[in-house]
Amino acid sequence: MKKTALIALAIAQFVMVLDQSVMNVSISQLVADFDTTVPTIQAVITLYCLVMAMLMLTGGKIGDIIGRRRAFTIGLVIYAVGSATTAVAPTVAVLALGWSVLEGIGAALVLPAMAALIAGNFEGTARKQAYAVIGGVAGAGIAVGPIVGGWATTELSWRVVFAGEVVLVAIILALTPKVADALRDGPAPRLDVVGAVLSATGIGAVVLGILQSSTWGFLTPKDSPVEPLGFSLAVFVVIGGALLLWAFVVWSRHREAQGRDPLVHLRLFEVLPLRSGLVGLFTQNLVLMGVFFVVPLYLQLVIGLDALDTGLRMLPISITMFLFSAIGSRLSARVSVRTIVRTGLAVSTLAIVVLIATVDAQLNDLGFAVSMALLGVGMGLIVSQLGNVVQSSVDASGRGEAGGLQYTGQQLGSSVGVALIGAIVLAGLTNVFVRTIDADERIAPEVAQQVSIAAGNGVDFVASDDLAAAATDAGIDEQSADALVDDYEQAQLRALKTGLLVTGVLALLSLMSTRHLPSTVTAGDDDREDDPVGDDPVGADPR
Repeated sequence: MKKTALIALAIAQFVMVLDQSVMNVSISQLVADFDTTVPTIQAVITLYCLVMAMLMLTGGKIGDIIGRRRAFTIGLVIYAVGSATTAVAPTVAVLALGWSVLEGIGAALVLPAMAALIAGNFEGTARKQAYAVIGGVAGAGIAVGPIVGGWATTELSWRVVFAGEVVLVAIILALTPKVADALRDGPAPRLDVVGAVLSATGIGAVVLGILQSSTWGFLTPKDSPVEPLGFSLAVFVVIGGALLLWAFVVWSRHREAQGRDPLVHLRLFEVLPLRSGLVGLFTQNLVLMGVFFVVPLYLQLVIGLDALDTGLRMLPISITMFLFSAIGSRLSARVSVRTIVRTGLAVSTLAIVVLIATVDAQLNDLGFAVSMALLGVGMGLIVSQLGNVVQSSVDASGRGEAGGLQYTGQQLGSSVGVALIGAIVLAGLTNVFVRTIDADERIAPEVAQQVSIAAGNGVDFVASDDLAAAATDAGIDEQSADALVDDYEQAQLRALKTGLLVTGVLALLSLMSTRHLPSTVTAGDDDREDDPVGDDPVGADPR
């Protein structure tokens, strides 16, 4: 029964993370199929991230109210309806309804409930192993997604992936009766509607501002729809979201003072292991998605690989992440959580250093494969621990809230990783390119001035062949055009290395957040592991 339960939960995790990576490699085909533009499809992808981030805390609380298995089941049904709608979508609007809205709502119910169900179905060492499997499957889904999406888009249709998800959800639903419900302590809480609205709009605004900063600009406007006080709209959206979250905190404290259930008990953040776990999950996803932003740019636009080949080159990270998530859970019987996570961060940093050394005009197959494999090792060790840390820091009544916080942190980390590293790469590309052409004697001064002016609002990351064609169309002489392409290719490599360097630095800095992770080995003492950190109804003992 336990094995069947783990299979059901693992398949659910795989399905939840597959979509976004599939969509990212299918953008060009979606543009063609719906006769639309790239920004429109990117907006659909952004909306999916927004819906999940906005509703994750509310989804966790709903699981506390109606039962975790029931929330899990309802979420799967909504998700399946969304997948089916996406598979047959005749217009972009229907695509957004099915994929972004319905699947996003479904995921916001499924993921927090799934975290609580793992904690409720497994104890002690088995719980650690279960979280390790789930973490490994999540990494595998992210890495395998480009392969599946690339193959389906090339050979069949991207719609096949979503039809397949309906079948997978049907299998999960058939296995769900084998998953024991995660029982809560005490009576069912009531939903804090005001808190749900404030948290959803606040988180949604912050995530939207971060995601759109690469398009709108963060401070200096680029393609901002409006420019309040001469600044990009993105910074005002982020500030507005932060103010809404502050209002959410004030409101939650007010409800707690009145003896009523808030959406999230803020005392949870006083539980130091839980707080460290959340920061670790945020950082892990930031680093992973930062690398996953850079690598496709390098492989597809610099090296010239297609989506399927890109996915295959990234396969080592999927394999090693899955293997070392399992190895990490076994190591926890002899090594502390803190040591394992710190080792994972160190290995991830080493992987990024190897990747930086590998990024060149010609692909170093061995070096690239080693960097991907090492990154999978580091990430696998990290994910083998942190999910269990978060859920084991609270008692049964707090697991829905902890699950909501867990996946909200992960979603925020992913959003920040893509936006931050993307902004750094594009800014670096523009700065290096402009400086290089100004100093290049092969380029006529009037041409250099013309290009510098054109690059004033930023330079897009494109294939060098496209730049060569644009230079020819603009009537630039052959010598200057060739020099422009050479300079642009060098700027691309420098910008990618800079983005990776920042990612590596962030991975190193995250070591500071590990000081409150468990420093003693408790695996093998199942009774001790199954106890929450404290005796408070939400496990909010700050010890």
